[in-house]
Amino acid sequence: MQRIVLPPRSRILVVALRRLGDVLLTTPLIRSLKRAFPDAAVDALVFAGTEGILAGNPDLAGVVTMPAHPGAGESLALARRLWRRYDLAVSTQSGDRPTWFAWVAGRVSAGPVEGRRLGARLKALALDRAVAADGNRHRVAEVLALAEALGVAPVGEVVAPSGSLRAELRPGRRYAVVHAEPMFRYKRWTEAGWRALAAALAARGLAVVATGAPSDRERLDGLWHDTEVMRRDGALTWGELATLIREAAVYVGPDTSVTHLAAATGAPTVALYGPTDPRLWGPWPERGLDAPWAAAGTIQRRGNAWLVQNPLPCLPCQQEGCLRRIDSHSQCLDELSVEQVLRAVDQALAGEGAGLAPASPS
Repeated sequence: MQRIVLPPRSRILVVALRRLGDVLLTTPLIRSLKRAFPDAAVDALVFAGTEGILAGNPDLAGVVTMPAHPGAGESLALARRLWRRYDLAVSTQSGDRPTWFAWVAGRVSAGPVEGRRLGARLKALALDRAVAADGNRHRVAEVLALAEALGVAPVGEVVAPSGSLRAELRPGRRYAVVHAEPMFRYKRWTEAGWRALAAALAARGLAVVATGAPSDRERLDGLWHDTEVMRRDGALTWGELATLIREAAVYVGPDTSVTHLAAATGAPTVALYGPTDPRLWGPWPERGLDAPWAAAGTIQRRGNAWLVQNPLPCLPCQQEGCLRRIDSHSQCLDELSVEQVLRAVDQALAGEGAGLAPASPS
C-alpha cells in the first residue's frame, strides 16, 4: 500500500473507544505511526477511565477522553472540538461511533469496515483508507493492518504504562505478583486455587503481592483473609502497577487487562485462560508474538508469556461462560488444577533465572 503523505509536524489521532485491555493493545499502532512520522504529535481518543493504561506512553502527545455513554449534546460538543483538527485520524474499530469521530476529526481518515451492508459501504466511502475487518486474527495483528493500509511499517510492540514505584510499596525481597479478580465472573479461577497458589509461591521463597481494583476490595478481603499476601489492591497507579510487575520474579493472572500489561512489561507472565480464544486475545509478549497461540492446550509458551488452559472439548468457546452471561461460571476454569498452574509458574521462574531464552511452544 502506498504510504500516506502528511505535512511536517502533523497531528494524528488514534480512536480506541473500548475497555482497558483493548486500549492497551492499540499501542502498537500508535508506536508504528510515531516511528513513521517522528515529528508528528499523536493523540488518542479513549473512554474516560481507560486513559490510565496510556500513562507515560512516550509515543503520545496527549489523550482526549469522552464518556462511555455520552448524551447527544456531549457527542456534538466533542465533534465540534475535534472537527478537522488532525491531519490523520484512525479508528481502530468498525463501529459507527469510532468511525464517525475519525471522519470528523481527520482531514484524512482511516479505519476498519466490517461486512457488505449499506452502512459498511457508506463507511468505506467516507474513509480515505478503509480496511476489511478481520475478526479471525489476533487483536494486535488487526490494528497493525491499519498501519499497513497507511503504508507504514508495523511495529509489533505493546507499550506498557510507566511510572516510578513509591518505596513503601516495594516488597523488599524477591516477589511474585498475583491478580486474582477479572472484571467478569466467567473469567475467574477458584478461590481455593488462588489461595493454594499463594501458599505454594511463599513456599518457593517468594513474597506474594496481590493486586486488584478498588471496586474488588470486598471480594479480595474474603479471598485473602488469613493469608500472608501483601495487598496492593487500589493502592497503585497504572504506571506503578507496571513497574511493580516488571520487577517481579513472576506474575500470575486471568484473562484481563493487567495480564496483557504484564506480558508487555517483559515480566515472566502466567496467564490463566478459559472461554476466550487466545488466537485472538492471548497475551502479546514483550518482543512480539513469534508464532500464533494454539486454540487450546495445557501449557503454551511464547516469549515471556505462559498460557495455561484446561482444554475441555468445548474450549475455546468464545462465550461468556457456560451460562452465556458475564456472571456465569466457566467449567474449564473451575476444574483447572493448581498443579497445572504451578508447572507453568515453575517454568516461568526457571525462564526468569535463565534470562528468558527465545520462545518455544510447550
